[in-house]
Amino acid sequence: MTASPSAPTPPLVLAFAASDPSSGAGIQADILTLASLGCHPLTAITALTVQDTVGVQSVHPVSAELLEQQARVILEDMPVAAFKIGLIGSIENVLAIAEIVADYPEIPLIFDPVLASGRGDDLSGEEIISAMCEMLLPQTTLLTPNAPEARRLAESDDDESEPSVEVCAQRLIAMGAQYVLITGTHENTPQVVNILFGPEGEIRRDTWERLPGSYHGSGCTLASAIAGCIAGGASMEDAVRDAQDYTWQTLANGFRAGMGQFIPDRFFWARGEETSDATAKESDAD
Repeated sequence: MTASPSAPTPPLVLAFAASDPSSGAGIQADILTLASLGCHPLTAITALTVQDTVGVQSVHPVSAELLEQQARVILEDMPVAAFKIGLIGSIENVLAIAEIVADYPEIPLIFDPVLASGRGDDLSGEEIISAMCEMLLPQTTLLTPNAPEARRLAESDDDESEPSVEVCAQRLIAMGAQYVLITGTHENTPQVVNILFGPEGEIRRDTWERLPGSYHGSGCTLASAIAGCIAGGASMEDAVRDAQDYTWQTLANGFRAGMGQFIPDRFFWARGEETSDATAKESDAD
């Protein structure tokens, strides 16, 4: 059976990320999330990793040449509606991605700056961070760091104390990011507070029930969900709101497949059990 020539093409999202054998995070998390939201995921693998739900044992970046070949062959064949960047793996790959996306300035770029694993394994050294800030932030539509990542990206030698998330957002936007969504999953607060910032300051603030346990790939899920929503035509504010709702549902329905973190269930809606977020979410932005 052949598909009808008139069958609509779903939104196409190209994700640059590392492979995670556990499928909790990385490119596998991107694929699951984007497919769940009705997009067609396209991939450019930045690195192979040895990891499980407990932690990352090693990262093996692919060559910049191979990374570029993966991406450009897709971009020459298909109309990509959004880019999503996760773990990059090497300075050479930062430069390769920067050159690729620079050729497509009209395509929104969602950047999840993966600096450490859930266990705390360092995944991006200072040289890579410096390259990301210099080469990728000026091309980023939305940056999605958690609070520790935001502080690490925005830290200054002049800081006498830990900068607030508001100060970090201002600095990251000054570096070139159009919008910054700083998540509060790693903060010591009763609830998780996620704040979207733009050039004029805070745009929206969403408060979520802090779920028990730790989750493998929550940041990947959120960034990919935002990319999928934007690829589908949503505004930035609507995409951030809808993606947070989707991500919270994946976490609330998460499962423990191994001995470490829980894995978000990106297809929770297909299991026949829905978790209502009516009482779990409080937002001061409609």
